[in-house]
Amino acid sequence: MKVDLDLQYASESDSIPDSKRIEEWIRASSPAEMDNVEVCIRVVDEAESAELNSEYRNKQGPTNVLSFPYDAPDFLNDTEEDDELPDDYLGDLVICAPVVEREAQQQGKTLLAHWAHMVVHGVLHLLGYDHIKDDEAQKMEQLERNVLAKLGISDPYAEQ
Repeated sequence: MKVDLDLQYASESDSIPDSKRIEEWIRASSPAEMDNVEVCIRVVDEAESAELNSEYRNKQGPTNVLSFPYDAPDFLNDTEEDDELPDDYLGDLVICAPVVEREAQQQGKTLLAHWAHMVVHGVLHLLGYDHIKDDEAQKMEQLERNVLAKLGISDPYAEQ
């Protein structure tokens, strides 16, 4: 599977994993039948995360990851222009580096494992998974565990 990653740095954190590792996590999170996957990840600091969290979720303060799935506008679905749209574009993720760093330390996880979890979690959201209802949460968390296990990363929901 080919992964086209647009990685944007809007944070001065030095903990951001390299693009090859992030591509590996995206690939592991995506359905095997997909030949190509395109994702934009913007790594931000707390101020930008808090602003976006407020604007799009009506929640105060920064958050670890925000997901913005791509949904083609209805007027393009039945036009020739639709052929020009990337079928493999999943959407955008915004990951707040300081929040990821703080959570990893608080939860006793390695920073790399927590970054992997945030990317996997975000990609699953882009693919349509959610955790609002208990049954949805259980399904999504199990998918996260399965993907992370394939990557050699322990269960992020296990008691520390």
